[in-house]
Amino acid sequence: MAAILSSHPPNQTSVRAAATTPSSRLAHQLNLSSRPALSLRPRTRSPCVQCIYRPDFSGKGAIGSNRADWLSTCAILSSKVAVSKKQEETDKPAPGDGDSNKGIAGDEAGGKISPVVPAVNGHISGSATLDLVPICNLPKALTISDLSPAPMHGSQLRVAYQGVPGAYSEAAAGRAYPNCEAIPCDQFEVAFQAVELWIADRAVLPVENSLGGSIHRNYDLLLRHRLHIVGEVQLPVHHCLLCLPGVRKEYLTRVISHPQALAQCEHTLTNLGLNVAREAFDDTAAAAEYVATNGLRDTAAIASARAAELYGLQILADGIQDDSGNVTRFVMLAREPIIPRTDRPFKTSIVFAHDREGTSLLFKVLSAFAFRDISLTKIESRPHRNRPIRLVDDANVGTAKHFEYLFYLDFEASMAETRAQNALAEIQEFTSFLRVLGSYPMDMTPWNAPSSPSSASSPSPPL
Repeated sequence: MAAILSSHPPNQTSVRAAATTPSSRLAHQLNLSSRPALSLRPRTRSPCVQCIYRPDFSGKGAIGSNRADWLSTCAILSSKVAVSKKQEETDKPAPGDGDSNKGIAGDEAGGKISPVVPAVNGHISGSATLDLVPICNLPKALTISDLSPAPMHGSQLRVAYQGVPGAYSEAAAGRAYPNCEAIPCDQFEVAFQAVELWIADRAVLPVENSLGGSIHRNYDLLLRHRLHIVGEVQLPVHHCLLCLPGVRKEYLTRVISHPQALAQCEHTLTNLGLNVAREAFDDTAAAAEYVATNGLRDTAAIASARAAELYGLQILADGIQDDSGNVTRFVMLAREPIIPRTDRPFKTSIVFAHDREGTSLLFKVLSAFAFRDISLTKIESRPHRNRPIRLVDDANVGTAKHFEYLFYLDFEASMAETRAQNALAEIQEFTSFLRVLGSYPMDMTPWNAPSSPSSASSPSPPL
């Protein structure tokens, strides 16, 4: 009995051993009773391919052994959905056509028979071949120009300037880029950061005045930030003495404005017989706004005529600048430089330094430009912030302290000209640091042009 129920054919030795001993025979029977019943039905295994990226998508002939195959399959199936719907409507047989359910479309007129079209994902496609989506229909990848497109010159350009509405910087921005969107900034560095962070497209900042000289803060920021000079604009400054409506000059006890504006009107204020205190303010237009907001009847501000219009002030005295040739030069800054050209007057601004011991640095620089007949329009030194002092030890006389300087220089030539390239190549040989701040069109507008941005002609636009 034990031999018959065994799953393996017993041999003679096992049968004989099971029958000889009663105790062993009983143990053998208990072992057989604990085993599960054997099934005599044959088990058939069919191969099944399962996608590792879609575990629920499995079956015979499945595709998806890797990610590329799975993505390709999804692209094929999705691209045929729209085509299959149109093809189903086109290939829909007429009523009463008995061959429509057989997968073969009969053409009674011509006798042509079209082949059976396979079904893809439950839809009958219009072609036996599976084509991917055309490349021309795929969405285009975003680029940096899509984040903040650079509009045409003066066409809704976002221009940052320092000050509040009514400042001379706002007038310079409107003259450099007509119809632009002016963005006021409370500090010069904020205007630099606005362009770097794509909040603004350009920045228009002053760098020098014909009476007050250079604005050193902006020269230092030009070296600290990675913006490029793409143009310049020269704006005549027309100062006005502003006060609240109905106030006479005898009532005034102080005048507030930007420090340079106070210095440019010093003699005129004295000639007007004003015995007033001068107080510095951050900005000319901000001074006018302060007087209007606080209703100060004993205080006047030096600002532009546009500031008087914006803040409801009266012009007590017009054109109070000491020199009629008061002109401020502004530079236009951008994230990318422009391509230099030779068909119009260009100006190039550079900065260089020499931190090694040596003499005649400026003489060598000036000789490089003079030899090539290149005119210089500006040269100025600024302290080298990273290395302000250089120590030279001499055993005989002791330690000498030399100031280290950076030199800013403007010359009238385009970087597209060979003579300018050769001059900079020669300067680079005996300088430790050289950087081109920009090569840009010169502003050829006469200085006696009106200060109103609407009536003044625009400078040469940067291209």
